[in-house]
Amino acid sequence: MNAPSPCVVQGLIRSVFLPILLFFISPIHAAKLTGSIFDAESSQPLPARLYLTDSKGKYLHVNTASTKGSAVRYARQRGRHSVEIHTTLSAHPFRVNLKPGRYTLIAERGKEYLPVKTTITIADQPVTITLKLKRFANMVKHHYYSGETHVHRTLAELPNAMLADDLNVALPLTYWVTRSHTPPTSGDKNQPRPTPKLIIVDPTHVIWPVNTEYEIFSVKNKRHTLGAVFILNHKAPFTVGVPPLTPVLKHTRRENAIFDLDKHNWPWSIAIIPLLNVDLFPLTNNHIWRTEFLFRNWYHQYTPPFLKRGKPSHLSESEWIDFGFQTYYTLLNCGFKLRPTAGTASGVHPVPLGFGRVYVHLPKGFSYDAWIKNLNAGRSFVTTGPLMNIRFNNQTPGHQFHAKSGTTIHITGQIASEQPLTHIQIITNAQTLRTIKPVNTRQPSGGYVNTINQKIKIDSSSWIALRCYEWRPNARIRFAHTAPVHVNILGKPLIPTKAQARYLVDRTQDEINRSRSLLTPAAVDELRKSLQIYQTILQRAK
Repeated sequence: MNAPSPCVVQGLIRSVFLPILLFFISPIHAAKLTGSIFDAESSQPLPARLYLTDSKGKYLHVNTASTKGSAVRYARQRGRHSVEIHTTLSAHPFRVNLKPGRYTLIAERGKEYLPVKTTITIADQPVTITLKLKRFANMVKHHYYSGETHVHRTLAELPNAMLADDLNVALPLTYWVTRSHTPPTSGDKNQPRPTPKLIIVDPTHVIWPVNTEYEIFSVKNKRHTLGAVFILNHKAPFTVGVPPLTPVLKHTRRENAIFDLDKHNWPWSIAIIPLLNVDLFPLTNNHIWRTEFLFRNWYHQYTPPFLKRGKPSHLSESEWIDFGFQTYYTLLNCGFKLRPTAGTASGVHPVPLGFGRVYVHLPKGFSYDAWIKNLNAGRSFVTTGPLMNIRFNNQTPGHQFHAKSGTTIHITGQIASEQPLTHIQIITNAQTLRTIKPVNTRQPSGGYVNTINQKIKIDSSSWIALRCYEWRPNARIRFAHTAPVHVNILGKPLIPTKAQARYLVDRTQDEINRSRSLLTPAAVDELRKSLQIYQTILQRAK
């Protein structure tokens, strides 16, 4: 039998084998999905965050379909179930080639729009979809602008991600050092050295690029965790390592910068508060995510003895949140008037930018300087979901009242939420003074509103705040919490309980005992000064 001629072989390849090969390796049999995201009321295109999964739950990314658009892919996972994979999109159409099958798309945008979810079937023809997001709250109308103070996204990604989640202010930690006695300018996790100049994404979305994180995991080249503290809104880089912290304190105050505690349960957190006169306390922090709660045993041994817990070996998500609340309340009762803030560590953890955020009241409209000033004044609330517009005797959170015994504080306003609220509580001096049963009035545009109209009588110096909870599927929690107002009554000071003051003393003494063999004498002396301050508070506690 004669061998086929080269021409015949080439013909067979072109007519039979090549089409079969192309069928398996080319995207010709994949159909193109094109989509757009709009505001349901105005019909204007919106930047947004998009999740795309196939029928098996596998996450996929989309691309921008416009030469003027942008799409930023985000994929982080911790453990088996804590997964955050999405694409943030500019206000332009998106596209992706998909194999035949069923797919689910979820579009979200910040806290003020209801998510939209749809399922589509892809065959062999192009598909076009439109996703319309409904706004259920508009905080700008109430003069509130959002931000977060624990950001690890790159400066290149931030403009896209901020607009997609409508985050007005981002403070990325571009200097980040994890070793003791190492200046942040030599940090092991730094971004390229930033210019101390405001980055204006648009008139109401800005980035201050010069911020520092000291997050110390080793001391004298030995594994030994101290913890983290952030310095926000500075210009000149910090050229000293820690500990000791006194040189950093002096530089921070010269720069008119702000100390942010990061998490309350780092080993050194309580011990450095009096030393640095820390400004901000993250009531929602970087362990609170859109996806599954993970860090169940992260220094759980530091929980206050007065915190109600289930299993002593770990913390549930609700217990972790309450751990933060109770620590904050203890510090307020002991005279440390920290202001609340919020952060996610988006860029490191599986969480979208701004999932936990702080809204700051700006009665004269947006400016970065005013936002920073009022953040540090506590004219704010923090949230992972619900949205608050609350007044105390017609004053915003953060107000300082000077009053007589028996004064009445009238709490008014509204809380908007995506899902019905389960609890609304007035907190004063670490106690739940009153629980308000939510009414949860459904709005025509979607979402729910609860109106607040409560009066409380104050007989001695106190702080007052409002908090609320919104439960989600799988027992997940979203919450919001105002900054406190302070009512100062002459001759009737706020006095902490002995249990609260003892907790601060014990935490600080524990840290001295744990770390003194590795710290310099100057660093140990700093911690002892904090201990003396707490011991003085304990002496007057009841």
